[in-house]
Amino acid sequence: MRLKRGDAAYEQARRGAVWNGRTPDRFPDVIVQAETLADVVTAVRDAAASGMRIGIRSGGHSWAGNHVREGGLLLDVSRLDQLEIDRSAMTAVVGPGCRGIAGKLAERGLFFPGGHDLDVGAGGYLLQGGFGWNGRVHGPACMSVDAIDVVTADGELVHADEHNHSDLLWAARGAGPGFFGVVVAFHVRLYRAPAYIASSLLRFPFEVADEVFSWVDDVTPTLAREVELSLFVHRGESGDPEIIVTAPALVNSAEEAAEALAFIASCPLLEKALEVVPNQPASLSDLYAGVGGLYPTGARYAADNMWTHAPASDLLPGIRAIAESLPPFPSAMMWNHWGGEWPPRPSMAFSVEDKTYLAVYGVWEDPADDARYASWPEERMQAMAHLSTGIQLADENLGRRPARFISEDNLHRLDAIRERYDPKGLFHSYMGRLPSPSEPLGQPSGT
Repeated sequence: MRLKRGDAAYEQARRGAVWNGRTPDRFPDVIVQAETLADVVTAVRDAAASGMRIGIRSGGHSWAGNHVREGGLLLDVSRLDQLEIDRSAMTAVVGPGCRGIAGKLAERGLFFPGGHDLDVGAGGYLLQGGFGWNGRVHGPACMSVDAIDVVTADGELVHADEHNHSDLLWAARGAGPGFFGVVVAFHVRLYRAPAYIASSLLRFPFEVADEVFSWVDDVTPTLAREVELSLFVHRGESGDPEIIVTAPALVNSAEEAAEALAFIASCPLLEKALEVVPNQPASLSDLYAGVGGLYPTGARYAADNMWTHAPASDLLPGIRAIAESLPPFPSAMMWNHWGGEWPPRPSMAFSVEDKTYLAVYGVWEDPADDARYASWPEERMQAMAHLSTGIQLADENLGRRPARFISEDNLHRLDAIRERYDPKGLFHSYMGRLPSPSEPLGQPSGT
């Protein structure tokens, strides 16, 4: 379907292309809802012929609505949602609009390090790196992408792998919203599903934050890679800040889970906890449900983030400021133990990560609160920027706070590949980025 600005269904399509209830105040000239590969090719060629720049939506989960730009074409590929599995080869072909891939594969005893939310589309998730279930085992999900089928700026379908158009595959593994083509299929490696899942939880009053975060600093180097340790700071039922420690383990037996989660039962702070769940059998559906409760559909969101290897003692002043200024539940700060570059990373655009991932999510319902809460994430991350080694594109806020999301060498290489495949700038790039030699700090790119 092709909709022009002013058409009866246009505004519904524009708002429907953004999962965040706070739809950006930007209006494409045309929205194309592609049903087939041919629709994508036609849309790209028409945009090139008419001088319209292109933004691409797969699942629409960009907090900032990066794909919705003023003028030009919004190409919605969410309906290209195929999932074709080759069990004997342990591979799959995944459409950019496919959602909840890990959940769909679990039904067949298979696994992919898919996103933590069932509603996230594969396209944006895989292009920005992919920070998913058992990512500490398999690495960023883009590492499991072996090839892509992509419609380039000249309207041609190209298959890119390690031997053909390898520079396009390199870029697709981590370029995120700065990728310069329309990926219509990802060819990915699959894994055997973990045979057993367990989850642990601790809940603490924020008054013991120093002790909790210090304990986390001490224990994280000992964790099995199958454990995903996260801390959430949010307002509890009383309205006061509290800390939730979650530790799911995706392993192969109850015995492995008990060993991997033993650190919870031996936590020296248990007597100060408000709630203790040391080792509870769970399913992937349970894990998805737990995450989904933190991000209600239709709410208004703003997010920002940072990578860091700073010790808890250095981070705690900023964390206290976050806790003191938290918007209402389910707004939260998340601390996630990522823990380094294992397994070894291939050459790819994705190139910024660190020991700890820290993100803040403002969540509210009333549009009247936009002015009050929309700047909260960037203000909190800006205050801690001296401790940051970069950001992750999954929770980017580049239009409001440019930050490092790729290594300098990789950024130069990415720009060179973009110049080769998209010399006229048909595809929108990042809404902001740290400066290239010709781009001053804070100047948005491709808006």
